[in-house]
Amino acid sequence: MMELRKEFKGRSFLAIKDFTKEEFLYLIDLAAELKAMKKRGEKHRYCEGKNIALLFEKSSTRTRCAFTVAANDLGAAPEFLGKDDIQLGKKESVEDTAKVLGRMFDGIEFRGFSQEVVEELAKHSGVPVWNGLTDKWHPTQMLADFLTVKEHFNRLEGITFVYVGDGRNNMANSLLVSGAKAGMNIRICSPATLFPEKEVVDLAESIIKENGMGSVMVTADINQAVEGADVLYTDVWVSMGEEDKFEERVKTLTPYQVNMEMIKKTGKEDVMFLHCLPAFHDTNTTYGKSVYEKWGLKEMEVTDEVFRSKYSHVFDQAENRMHTIKAVIAATMGEKEEA
Repeated sequence: MMELRKEFKGRSFLAIKDFTKEEFLYLIDLAAELKAMKKRGEKHRYCEGKNIALLFEKSSTRTRCAFTVAANDLGAAPEFLGKDDIQLGKKESVEDTAKVLGRMFDGIEFRGFSQEVVEELAKHSGVPVWNGLTDKWHPTQMLADFLTVKEHFNRLEGITFVYVGDGRNNMANSLLVSGAKAGMNIRICSPATLFPEKEVVDLAESIIKENGMGSVMVTADINQAVEGADVLYTDVWVSMGEEDKFEERVKTLTPYQVNMEMIKKTGKEDVMFLHCLPAFHDTNTTYGKSVYEKWGLKEMEVTDEVFRSKYSHVFDQAENRMHTIKAVIAATMGEKEEA
């Protein structure tokens, strides 16, 4: 059993940029160990008797379920608080809310819009705060993604990891920084109008320079980006809160749809396809039907053929949200189990 490292105790988990390469990789390895323990039916109740608050401005399936199951497995009691359950930023300031919750809970998860909110919660609560997603970063998703890659290739260093789609969103930001931390060749492939912010690209390049391993590429050229890719990754074309941009995104991003032609362009038979989900690959949802009726699209960012193919590891990836979130909770809030 891996020891819980003392330097994580009491720390918040707000963005991968806040952690060293070694710390980032430790959390992935801890998640792998906790996953193995769960599969073996071994108890790992590092957080017995603790209570955690789950604050959700944005709805979620995987994040909510992952935090809930992870907390229960660790012996902690999770309390879900949706956007209509709390007065965060409405009738009570973020600072005041943080101070109240910090006196009642041992840890706080936040999933919402503003990175500033999760940082203010961490500043004032006095307990570990975990970023379940903001418009800027999605650090818990990174741990799940990279655990999935490591399980498949048995390594992270030197992997050519290509993200295709909207290059300005939280996923592209997070993958740039996380890929750089892991020593990957990280590539963002998007229309020039959707390239990542320069400060994020500069940060990734500075990390690679410091570590002496990996590379960064930002390009609109699909052929250049996907050649030799070990991993192809995409996300929805329209994020929550950007619904007014739908028509523009469809027109701009349709050429960047992940399909079998793109898979073949990688030249790799064992290439992985990943997606943080939900994915719009068919019309079997209300949203999918609506898109088809308005735009005639049966598939959006990924084709159903790719999504259901041998290349797709999206459900391994989804499961790994729970194991990696468990690692974050245990590392930052847990205690060593008695023998």
